[in-house]
Amino acid sequence: MKTDDLVAMLSTGGGVIDARVPPNRFATAIGWGAFGATLLMAVLLGVRPDLGQAALHPMFWVKVGYAACLALASLLAVSRLSRPGSSMDWIAVALIAPVLAIWILGLIALSGATAEEREQLFFGRTWRSCPLLIATLSAPSFFAVMWAVRGLAPTRLRSAGAAAGLLSSGIGAVVYSLHCPEMGAPFLGSWYLLGMLIPTAAGALVGPRLLRW
Repeated sequence: MKTDDLVAMLSTGGGVIDARVPPNRFATAIGWGAFGATLLMAVLLGVRPDLGQAALHPMFWVKVGYAACLALASLLAVSRLSRPGSSMDWIAVALIAPVLAIWILGLIALSGATAEEREQLFFGRTWRSCPLLIATLSAPSFFAVMWAVRGLAPTRLRSAGAAAGLLSSGIGAVVYSLHCPEMGAPFLGSWYLLGMLIPTAAGALVGPRLLRW
């Protein structure tokens, strides 16, 4: 749709959307996406056998919170990008803050470690598979969130696609954390982030095509 057509439609009231529609669409997309990611995780990977014991460790909740905060920030971003003219104030801060927080924790952990410990903190045991697995578990949410955004009124399609991809990867990372044995902040700040950036880049790439309306 061209900008002039959009302006004309909005001026006649044709673009008015029930305020309940966007939250309902996103709730549906997130619910089905999380269900799909959990099902994939259960079938392909399985829940870590010591999950109950791991949940007693503060870094387990840091890991979950890190992914969840990025998901929430990206939900805020994509919901605004789905409505023409919505303000994007403070969105960048909300997106950057969780990353900076985990990087600071990572630097603190590395500063007090030996050379051998630093290598273990950064690479862990699963650095080769972690990004790809997060991206894989993000797939159900990716298509569900793209569906939700396309049914609204996005105009910045590449940015909306990237935000949708980041939201899907945040959901995928939260689910993946139930399987992942890693809990080092340097690992989370590098390989988890890389895994979440894969769907983000994919969303930016296909957004102009999938979200056109």
